[in-house]
Amino acid sequence: MSPYLAAEDLSMFGRDPWWLVVVKAVFCFAFLMVTVLFSIVWERKVVAWMQLRIGPNRHGPWGMLQSLADGVKLMLKEDLIVKRADKVVYVLAPIVAAIPAFMAIAVIPFGPADNEISIFGTRTTMQLTDLPIAVLYLLAVASVGIYGIVLAGWSSGSTYPLLGGLRSCAQMISYEIAMGAAFASVFLYSGSMSTSTIVAQQHDRWYILLLPVSFILYIVTMVGETNRAPFDMPESEGDLVGGFNTEYSSIKFAMFMLAEYVNMVTVSAVSTTLFLGGWRAPWPISSFWQGANHGWWPLLWFVIKVQLLLFFFIWLRGTLPRVRYDQLMKLGWKVLIPVSVTWLMLVATVRALRNEHYDFPSIALPVLGAVLALVVISFVVDMFREKAKAAEQPAAEPAGFDAMAGGFPVPPLPGQELPPVPRRRSHRERELIVSGGADTVSDGSSDGKEASDG
Repeated sequence: MSPYLAAEDLSMFGRDPWWLVVVKAVFCFAFLMVTVLFSIVWERKVVAWMQLRIGPNRHGPWGMLQSLADGVKLMLKEDLIVKRADKVVYVLAPIVAAIPAFMAIAVIPFGPADNEISIFGTRTTMQLTDLPIAVLYLLAVASVGIYGIVLAGWSSGSTYPLLGGLRSCAQMISYEIAMGAAFASVFLYSGSMSTSTIVAQQHDRWYILLLPVSFILYIVTMVGETNRAPFDMPESEGDLVGGFNTEYSSIKFAMFMLAEYVNMVTVSAVSTTLFLGGWRAPWPISSFWQGANHGWWPLLWFVIKVQLLLFFFIWLRGTLPRVRYDQLMKLGWKVLIPVSVTWLMLVATVRALRNEHYDFPSIALPVLGAVLALVVISFVVDMFREKAKAAEQPAAEPAGFDAMAGGFPVPPLPGQELPPVPRRRSHRERELIVSGGADTVSDGSSDGKEASDG
């Protein structure tokens, strides 16, 4: 084996007694639920602050129990089932969407991969379990959640939920391709798919510094994967009235909402693990405090990093407007996927040359120069291509457009314009029409009298 490849040592996992496994599982579930309750209140507070509003201030001190009150309210609402719905799939869809969101946290390390902490007198690791292919497990679990959304839209027996489910399914599948390429860059560089080993490989430098393109790609794809603004196409109120969950109410609607926020926490934890050093303390703290990465302290650094990424989600929602669906898919297929595949090839090339003991600076400079040259050449070619295309096409009058040609209103395509809307002439331009004579004064006075009598 090459000295640059990480040697996976997962022997410390799988030795916990059954009761300790249950305690860890309950902790992971409680961590997600408490973080979700806090995130909902935090999101409403931060967005209200950005929009100069007050925000939640009724339930609990400073409105901190608002999300708990919303959950109780949703559970007490009447649970309706649409008459035309496929009842089995209709009830199963929220469960399919929520359960995979909780499963991903099982392989996320909260602390070092050795027996540094003690729980009820038993030494154990701060992680539920780990796998040699933990990164693939994360991708597989994220893919299962798509079934809950598309089945929810289909089983409702209504048009708009079906459109929302299909749009969401296409969006999540598109962005998972770029997400997988970003993951591949990480485990190619670290030499392992184990999450604990990936964090251990970041002991000197975090992968956000070594793989910045992968981090940016993952940040964009995790927003699209969780259907959050500005990529919240399934819930585009202007045309879908709520998307795939339009026909849901009560606890089933609450499970979809819970799945969205749990997915936010999960992708933030994955981003922290793969790119931000996981449970490791930031550089200024770790440089002068040797105990920062030992004991229970790693849990604190992990939670702080996750909360910063959750604030990034909230910041995006309060800042950026929703993009159009064609812009969303164009970004995924024409920008993110080509960039991620190109970057993956560069990372694989550099990794292979380093395994052959080539000097890294002598590799990086020519590779980066070649990439920059290709980008500049492609930009110049596209610019001249657009100019040539514009010169070949003569300026033509905008084509007419019938918005109701297909039986339902559709927006115009590029180059098409809606016909002018007939406008009523102003009061001054109207001609006064009278009967019997040209005495407009008397007619106006009589009209005014009748109007006053009425």
